[in-house]
Amino acid sequence: MKILHLDNNHPLLIEQLNALGFTNDEDYTSSKATIEQHIHRYDGFIIRSRFKIDKAFLDATQDLKFIGRVGAGLENIDTDYAAQKGIKLIAAPEGNRNAVGEHSLAMLLSLFNKLNKADREVKQGHWKREDNRGLELDGKTVGLIGYGNMGKAFAKKLRGFDVDVLCYDIKANVGDANAVQVSLQELQEKADVLSLHTPETPLTIAMVNSEFINGFKNPFWLINTARGKSVVTQDLISALESGQILGAGLDVLEYEKSSFEHLFTSEMPEAFKQLMSLENVLLTPHVAGWTVESKIKLAQTIVDKIKTEFC
Repeated sequence: MKILHLDNNHPLLIEQLNALGFTNDEDYTSSKATIEQHIHRYDGFIIRSRFKIDKAFLDATQDLKFIGRVGAGLENIDTDYAAQKGIKLIAAPEGNRNAVGEHSLAMLLSLFNKLNKADREVKQGHWKREDNRGLELDGKTVGLIGYGNMGKAFAKKLRGFDVDVLCYDIKANVGDANAVQVSLQELQEKADVLSLHTPETPLTIAMVNSEFINGFKNPFWLINTARGKSVVTQDLISALESGQILGAGLDVLEYEKSSFEHLFTSEMPEAFKQLMSLENVLLTPHVAGWTVESKIKLAQTIVDKIKTEFC
């Protein structure tokens, strides 16, 4: 079987696939249109987020057996059409779930204890103890929306704290010893913290809007390490200003495309400028699952799944 690699990943991916007898080609620079002209030669290809795999691209394949996505989600692939063509889809949420769980916890603790604000002030020569008085996580209720690999990893990290963990998911019976599954209404009634762990789907795009936010009984803290388009930024700004959202840790943003850097070289959306100015907002550049260890784990997960399916 011949595999085309469209994104550069950890070397073990190609090394181990070579050892298993696969032929591996690499093309990290050609345009999508150019690749479409020769993708029919391959039995599988591996991608991260370089471009969308749409119907036209899939039609350019002939006997494609699988697509490997070195990441957790498959939103950059037309999954329904791939399924119609009998193409196996292989993702690797097991590879970076621990990283996402740790990052979610780090964001929450940093917000509660004003670590970034305090660090910046001390380095500027300001010693403001009362202004940086923190909150304790113990005794709070943490609500998770989405209880798959990422949600479960975060719940596991929370076991060391005296907190109640609730989860809401469209799938039934996903709760476990680390989180009690409840209705969305109950989660909104009880949560002090909301953490998103959902894929990007029609159900989750713009899910966190003003109506959703105002459905919470109490003001709450928001953590989003999932997908940026799940949160309507302008509605988040309004909730931060009103105090319905007490603070936000955002690893992903509504404005992300395949690359985010363009925001800093072109005119920024006004809501993004407002986010950047708020002391109770913590921003990171979509790196929750992007650790030294997860790069290895993601690649290994793809290899293991290809081996199980095709060897």
